[in-house]
Amino acid sequence: MPEVKLTEDTLRYITLFENVTKTHVKDCMETEEKLVFVVEPGQANRAVGKAGENVIHLKNTTGKNIQVIEYSDDAEQFIKNVFYNYGVQSVVIENRGNIVHATVTVDPKVKGRAIGKNGRNLKIARDIVARHHNVQSIIVA
Repeated sequence: MPEVKLTEDTLRYITLFENVTKTHVKDCMETEEKLVFVVEPGQANRAVGKAGENVIHLKNTTGKNIQVIEYSDDAEQFIKNVFYNYGVQSVVIENRGNIVHATVTVDPKVKGRAIGKNGRNLKIARDIVARHHNVQSIIVA
């Protein structure tokens, strides 16, 4: 698995996030339009806040969309958490040759959003999963 490297900016985002949410951040990934925070198991709801207040505050402060993902040691559960907003129906993980591949089945009504424009959301999901689990390939079905 790739080593997670955090930049000065990312570390500042983590400090801000932890101060606002009173949760512990395990990882933070910055993309052009959003910040993805991975929080410890059981902390996602607290991180988001009542009616999303923490996420809204963080979005207003940083100018970026905020995605909160709850960490899990179990790759299948972690992938479900990554795609949580898209109504995950199933995750199937299998070995294909020398790579580990996951097929995520989501609510058909939001499949396009799960993949994102030009596959952007799917790429972010693949990157964040690869940082924590030995899964090199993910498709959305």
